[in-house]
Amino acid sequence: MVLSCSVFSQEITTQERDTIQQNVNNLIRLAQRNLENSNYFEAQKTLENALLSAKTIKDQKSIGLIHSKLGKIEYIFEEPDEAIKHLTKAVATQRISNDKINQAESYKIFGNVYYAKKEFNTALDYYKSSKNLFEQEGLNDFVAEVDLNKGQTYLALKDYQKAKLLFENAIALANRYDLKKIHSSAQINLGIVYANLNKINEAIEITNTGVTEAINNNFDTVLSEGYLVLSDLNQENKNFKLANAYLKKHIKLSDSLLNIKRQNLSPEKRFELLLKNQTEYQKKQAADLEELQDSKNLSKLTAILSVALITILSLLTLSLYKNNRIRLKTNNMLHKKNGELILAKEKAELASKTKANFLSTVTHELRTPLYAVTGLSNMLLDENPKPEQVQHLKSLKFSGDYLLTFINDILQINKIEANKVEVEPEIFNLKKKVANVIAALNNSAVDNNIKIHFEYDKDLPENYNADQLKISQILINLIGNSIKFTKDGDIWVRVYKLNKTGEIYSLRFEIEDNGIGISKEKQEHMFESFSQGSIQINRKYGGTGLGLSIVKGLIDILKGKIYLKSELGKGSNFIFEIPLKHTDQVIEEEESQKNYFKNISEIELSTIKILVVEDNKINQMITKKILNKMNLNCDIVDNGEDAVEQVRKTKYDVVLMDIHMPGISGLEATKIIRGFKKDLTIFALTAVTLEDKMHEFEEAGFDDIISKPFKQEDFEKKLYQALIQDDIAILK
Repeated sequence: MVLSCSVFSQEITTQERDTIQQNVNNLIRLAQRNLENSNYFEAQKTLENALLSAKTIKDQKSIGLIHSKLGKIEYIFEEPDEAIKHLTKAVATQRISNDKINQAESYKIFGNVYYAKKEFNTALDYYKSSKNLFEQEGLNDFVAEVDLNKGQTYLALKDYQKAKLLFENAIALANRYDLKKIHSSAQINLGIVYANLNKINEAIEITNTGVTEAINNNFDTVLSEGYLVLSDLNQENKNFKLANAYLKKHIKLSDSLLNIKRQNLSPEKRFELLLKNQTEYQKKQAADLEELQDSKNLSKLTAILSVALITILSLLTLSLYKNNRIRLKTNNMLHKKNGELILAKEKAELASKTKANFLSTVTHELRTPLYAVTGLSNMLLDENPKPEQVQHLKSLKFSGDYLLTFINDILQINKIEANKVEVEPEIFNLKKKVANVIAALNNSAVDNNIKIHFEYDKDLPENYNADQLKISQILINLIGNSIKFTKDGDIWVRVYKLNKTGEIYSLRFEIEDNGIGISKEKQEHMFESFSQGSIQINRKYGGTGLGLSIVKGLIDILKGKIYLKSELGKGSNFIFEIPLKHTDQVIEEEESQKNYFKNISEIELSTIKILVVEDNKINQMITKKILNKMNLNCDIVDNGEDAVEQVRKTKYDVVLMDIHMPGISGLEATKIIRGFKKDLTIFALTAVTLEDKMHEFEEAGFDDIISKPFKQEDFEKKLYQALIQDDIAILK
């Protein structure tokens, strides 16, 4: 009786196992279909379910295969570290189950991941392992793709002879086994090799063959790459019209492929991909603007810039949404029970770091197209536009400037919250500093029919050793606010002494107006981020509500306090108190300025040679026009390798070096140049968040940094100062 029950129980277990196994197989097949149809997020979820089932029956072969496919999805998601985790598990499991075919496939994906990470030698090791296993199993048709990938890796390493042999082998295998997609891609890549071997005509011919095959078989990803290669080849062949046409085809197809990919990702992945789309969008701008560069079609050019601005605003909105989610997550973590405080603190710090990195990425992505919007708006306004177009261009310029200010405010709030703002004392004249701020804002005051009154305590010394930039920023924000919310009235700016301890003076600043005032209930939240008096006030007067939050943060850093006295309809009085260290030293600013302008007049600009290193076509055009306007000539290269070679063979006075470029970065290029040119002036012309990267710029050997987008007068001043100080100009 016991024996028959045991047998019956064993039969049930076998049936269950078979059912689970069948379910796992079905889920893997479903996931593969989703993968082939670019439904990556669905494929990922399906594979995760399959993995749970496979583990219950300890099906090692399925577990290995699932991890391999999950690794491939993470590779597509551009998450190399997650991909490596899955692939490591896949290979370990496949060794145990002796599943050499799928192990070979895992090695190939491993190679792709390390290729994406630009660890090319490691990638080659994995491709070699993959090829060996495929050949052992007699699967030479699978070897074709591995050879294609190896060829692309050698191409990245600039070993063109090895790349050529591998692409030719991939073409031969693809012919034998009728692998049209690999055949098409290998021909296009072989075209790149020929171009690098200075065989442009052969390169164009074989690339055209590969593109035709891709068109006939609807290989969209291969075709997109082919169009881009043909654009570059025709550019090299001086056929600019055809190059531009192929570039537009590439952008259109690439946009379509990216949209499909984005639609099939998780919400977080979609957002990250949207940021990356900005690069493709800039290429489209470059193609359109290049076509319009010599034309007078200002209306279309203005439309392009307007679309650029709308795109930037959309990205910024998304960035703020994600930033607020990170902030909310951080706050929730900090409210956990005592027993979880340490873990919560660690997670909160990680969330804060994530937010900072995220904002740094967003900043770069937004600043780069903003350089185009602000730069081209200024250029067009200087080139005698039609009267009816002037107002449109001014509106576009205002929007670009406003958005740049907004981005800078968000970054400053982030730095203040992360305790990354340091006090940088220098000797200055406080009375003149306040007077200069008032003078700079006076035009806005006059527009609102406002009179600004300045009162400085007659018993108060004027010279201090303190952080004058932060004091200026506080005053600009507070006086600017008073101007914004006052009409036909007065503003009083007062500075006087509270007390003195040794050399430290405790000073009180007051900015009082008779404007609209602030209600009692709103006063409690005025120093919080994104706070405004009301929705109606925000709509009427504009602004983001970040200014007072920045002011509060800066005053805290200066070890001061801020107060607010206000009554609705009767005006406001912002009062802040800060300690300042008195000094008897005096700075002769006026004489310094006179000498500066005197030296500028002595420079023979026509002798100055400048190299601009920039991969973005629009930015190249803008920077060149700005330099030409300053009567300076320049050469342009679009990557770090060419910059190094150009500096080796040509004597330049100044190099303007972009940071993010294909191939070696601006940082790497500058380090190489410093190896053989110690005295050359090199500026970092960049859109990255400077404060977080200063040590990298200093280590690389940059003389100074020009942040994009920049004001032309600031750009001119730094260039002229470099020319004067380094004594590189030939004097008249």
